[in-house]
Amino acid sequence: MNQHPVMTLDPVFRWLDWVIATYGLEIYIVAVWLSPLLIAWILSGGFWRRPPRRLRIRKAPPVIPQTKATPPPLPPLIGDDWEKRQWPSDDDDNNTQAFAI
Repeated sequence: MNQHPVMTLDPVFRWLDWVIATYGLEIYIVAVWLSPLLIAWILSGGFWRRPPRRLRIRKAPPVIPQTKATPPPLPPLIGDDWEKRQWPSDDDDNNTQAFAI
C-alpha cells in the first residue's frame, strides 16, 4: 500500500472532479451571485469588526440585605469613674493650674 500524500488524497480529487463536472454550472452561478454580497461585507469592515460587548453589571446586588438596625450600646467599663475625672479644658490659656504643687 502506498502512503504517499498524493495517492492518499486521490479519492478526494476524483470526487471533486465529479462534483465540478456534474454541478459546475450551478456552483459558478451561485458564486457569481454571492460575490457582490461578500465584497460589500468585506468593504464594510466584516473581517475587522469587533463583536458587540456584553452589558456589564455595574454593581452586584448585596448577598445579605442591609437593614437600618443599630447595635445595642456598649456596657460601661468596670472600675473606671469617667464622671469623676477632670480633664484640662482647651479654653484655658494658662494651664499652670494642673502643674501647681
